[in-house]
Amino acid sequence: MAGTGGGTPHWAPGDQILWRYRDHAPGPKTGGFHICRPVTVVQDTDDVLAVWMAPGTECVRPMLADGRPLHKEPLATRYTAPRTTERSHWFGTGVLKLARPGEPWSVWLFWERGWRFKNWYVNLEEPRARWSGGIDSMDHFLDISVHPDRSWRWLDEDEFAQAQRVGLMDGERAGRVREAGHAAVEVIEAWGRPFSDGWEAWRPDPLWPVPALPADWDRTPAHMTS
Repeated sequence: MAGTGGGTPHWAPGDQILWRYRDHAPGPKTGGFHICRPVTVVQDTDDVLAVWMAPGTECVRPMLADGRPLHKEPLATRYTAPRTTERSHWFGTGVLKLARPGEPWSVWLFWERGWRFKNWYVNLEEPRARWSGGIDSMDHFLDISVHPDRSWRWLDEDEFAQAQRVGLMDGERAGRVREAGHAAVEVIEAWGRPFSDGWEAWRPDPLWPVPALPADWDRTPAHMTS
């Protein structure tokens, strides 16, 4: 990992880091994180952090305390039912994640098998905080799907509304999230970066190993930067 001259750490291509999200909902404390995905750095500059989550990567994801997946719980109680975390493997094709500094969203690229490009996915979230081992954020429930023909649609608006009803997000924050979503839509409709950068033609280095999930995946960073 190298500095940029301004003190913000940059990782080198091939470095392995953690991409983590803190939990909104009540549940057993795991350092405050309920999602952790080991990833490989593709590119890290002042303009963009690009990482690859390989097929088969062992990750941490939230689950209900009784062992059921979250989507099995009715929406009305999905964010108030007791929950915990579990280790599981990412099945299917890998995901390329792109994050531009300070933007309250990241852009993910999905492919079908055989590298047929499927779609972009805009994940609305807190701007990511960087530390020596990776980046941390908090998901904001609302998302956007962008198709190869550049059409787009909102996703998870029901979950976004429910999070507000149960107090996980107040009206002021929800307003900021919706504003961020509209800002992302403006980028999509103008076909700005990173959509215009040609990442859908990118392929991972076949020599990269699948990163391992460390035992201390939920550790508290000693120092963080934005």
